[in-house]
Amino acid sequence: MRLLPSAAACAAAVLLASGCASVDKAQTCAEATRLIGQTISGIGNVVDDPAAMRKKIEDGAADLEDMANKAADTTLRDALQGLADSLQKLDVNDANAAVDAAQKVATDGATHLREVSQACL
Repeated sequence: MRLLPSAAACAAAVLLASGCASVDKAQTCAEATRLIGQTISGIGNVVDDPAAMRKKIEDGAADLEDMANKAADTTLRDALQGLADSLQKLDVNDANAAVDAAQKVATDGATHLREVSQACL
């Protein structure tokens, strides 16, 4: 009879722990979605200023990489790191390159946002 309360306590602890993991993942997913959206819009907002765009790209890549390093979910981590890697490959040295970069960021951002959404299901 003594085992039954212990088993119930263990089951409750497992359920509680898995509930916390779900809450943590939901919070990480919300933060990842917000960060990707902010990064895309921030870069798009400075398309007429290549120097400002380079700074936004650099900052966005660093923020995405930081969040990727903290993400427990592998798929979520890969999506965040993938967008950070894509940003780091951009070379914005004039107005034409800035327009091209903004288009690439929008396209790649949407792709990685879908990957984050899938990871968060």
